[in-house]
Amino acid sequence: MTRIAVIGTGGWGKNHVRVLSELGVLVAVCDLDKSRSELYAKKFGIKGYSDVDEMIRSEALDGVTIATPASTHVSVASKTLRAGINTFVEKPMTSSVKEGEELIKIAEASGKILTVGFIERFNPAISELKKLTKEGSLGRPILFQYDRENRRGDNITDVGVVKDASVHDIDTARWLFGEEPKTVYARVGSVMGKNEDFATILLGFGDERTAFITTNWVTPMRVRQLNAVFAKGVVTVDFISQEMQIHEEEGTRVPAHVFTEPLILELKELVSAIEEKRQPLVTGKDGLSVIRIAEAVLASAKTGSPIYLPL
Repeated sequence: MTRIAVIGTGGWGKNHVRVLSELGVLVAVCDLDKSRSELYAKKFGIKGYSDVDEMIRSEALDGVTIATPASTHVSVASKTLRAGINTFVEKPMTSSVKEGEELIKIAEASGKILTVGFIERFNPAISELKKLTKEGSLGRPILFQYDRENRRGDNITDVGVVKDASVHDIDTARWLFGEEPKTVYARVGSVMGKNEDFATILLGFGDERTAFITTNWVTPMRVRQLNAVFAKGVVTVDFISQEMQIHEEEGTRVPAHVFTEPLILELKELVSAIEEKRQPLVTGKDGLSVIRIAEAVLASAKTGSPIYLPL
């Protein structure tokens, strides 16, 4: 049986615990809050730890998922990778490009999987949009316009909206276009705290293709939408309902869909990659590329000028 542990069980980590338990692969949890780790250990009949090193010594683990604050990702993930454990790190993979490069080297030396929590790739509507993009029935993609809004979670304190939320749409844009952006231009600001809580980002890809991303932690309602403009039509996607509408000259069609929790699909992919000894859909290099673009976003906002990639 594949044996996986969750490190960090607050915020989003508690959902990792639930899903991995449902998949039958959860064997341990680790959290600095001992009462929380004991609670989940009792609830799911597994081992609970408050120290990562102790858990690594005590458990024969095939994999871990890390859902601790972003500032701790490099220190925790480097421990698990050096111990020969396949490692899933929630986004952002690291707080900086320098840390990301360090983690990639450690993963390559260990020969183990390093993957990142870009959950929107596993949203069934985005998976379907990827298929439409590849098959070319709507012509070439021209513009992806994203709108992601909701109030900031109280557990997010060490990064701003760009590295916590905009990274989802940065990743899906580069995945859907199938290439890295060449230019970045952005405006960001803050009305509620020390880190930026709203951002407007323009990513320029080859052949004049563009991604326009707006993200904020100010709006009280939860909005996650995408308009994808193609040469022969427009596709609208609601990330939350997973509904897709395809608008063509002949009219609008709404493909039937079955709602599926993206986290289940994401963690199933992790388990399959571990068992099949292959790279998962999202790699550590994807995580590094997105951090590099996020840092370019912040640099552009600071200077007021476009940033040309690669840096």
